[in-house]
Amino acid sequence: MNAVTLEWKKRKRTGLLTAYLGGGVLAGILPIAQMLLRPERFLGQPGTPVEILLGENGQMMAMLNVLLTVAGTCLEYHLEYADNAMGKMEALPLPESALFIGKGILTSLLTLLTLTIEAGMIAFCAFHWFGAGKEMLGQLLKTFGYLFALMLPCIFLSLLIAEAFPNMWAALGIGVICVFIATMIPTGHFAFSLIPYALPFQLPGEEMGRYLLGAACELGVIGLMQWIYRKGRRALA
Repeated sequence: MNAVTLEWKKRKRTGLLTAYLGGGVLAGILPIAQMLLRPERFLGQPGTPVEILLGENGQMMAMLNVLLTVAGTCLEYHLEYADNAMGKMEALPLPESALFIGKGILTSLLTLLTLTIEAGMIAFCAFHWFGAGKEMLGQLLKTFGYLFALMLPCIFLSLLIAEAFPNMWAALGIGVICVFIATMIPTGHFAFSLIPYALPFQLPGEEMGRYLLGAACELGVIGLMQWIYRKGRRALA
């Protein structure tokens, strides 16, 4: 928790919290704007309100979330490398992995905040235009919990890339390229859709369990990659 608290103190002046709040509001406005402009397109579709709204807006919302993650993680490590702050951080009495884990936990919490805002907007649309009842809330929580879990590999891989490249623009360029490659992968190929930057685009369906298992395995692999990178950097220093 010391590492998370330290990361929070460093972020207070960066504007990242405002960026994540703004990103959540921007993504959440999409379904509201769609319902205001063409409600007839949605109201006649089969399925639950959550399924309909995410089916039409989920991909663009996921794109905004992923791009926010890539940009945010690049800025985080840019602040560490500026003025040799990384060396000062490594001199603190904290485990070597504390910096990476602290950033990962805090970024995950900010992403959860963003998704909570988006879930609130979806709930508003469901109640206002579809007349949904309270029973919809259970599906909404389950759906956005699933989407949050699929964001975790993207978050930690983005942090690893940002840690490996001191130049923020190099890390940002790699992240953006990965995102656009992920969006071009055919949706019918399950193995390709397990790429960390493609996972957030996978909406709930029959493959939910397999995607969650894949995300858990990827988190383990990313953790191992970060450990290998850390050991290699120390050996070459």
